Amino acid sequence: MSDRDPLSELERALDVLGDQFGVAAGTVPTDVVDEGDSFVVRADLPGYDSDDIDVQLAEGRTLTISADHSEERETDDGRYVQRERRQESLSRSVSLPEPVAESGTTADYDDGVLTVTLPKATDDEDGTSIPVN
Repeated sequence: MSDRDPLSELERALDVLGDQFGVAAGTVPTDVVDEGDSFVVRADLPGYDSDDIDVQLAEGRTLTISADHSEERETDDGRYVQRERRQESLSRSVSLPEPVAESGTTADYDDGVLTVTLPKATDDEDGTSIPVN
């Protein structure tokens, strides 16, 4: 009998893959672009609705993107009844290299990609919630 734990080995393999590609399981792949007067953060969130996404800005420098989605599906073909539930949650915090202004900050979600535009600040501001269009 072997002392191998296949689930532990699978988790280790997924961690190695995540490290190699720079994305850990359960996080949101993001790009941060410095456009001079603003930062643009793009996050891949396929399969979510804009209502599932929450974008928060804390201390003018930390952007947190989280998404929660759940669905329930039931089928009945006369002989078999099947009920499936799916819950998925992702989260990612990004520290920006410079403070950003709350005013003028926008978030748009289109074809599975969230784009957050954050104008650079001249002074620090408190945290805020950013609505997703």
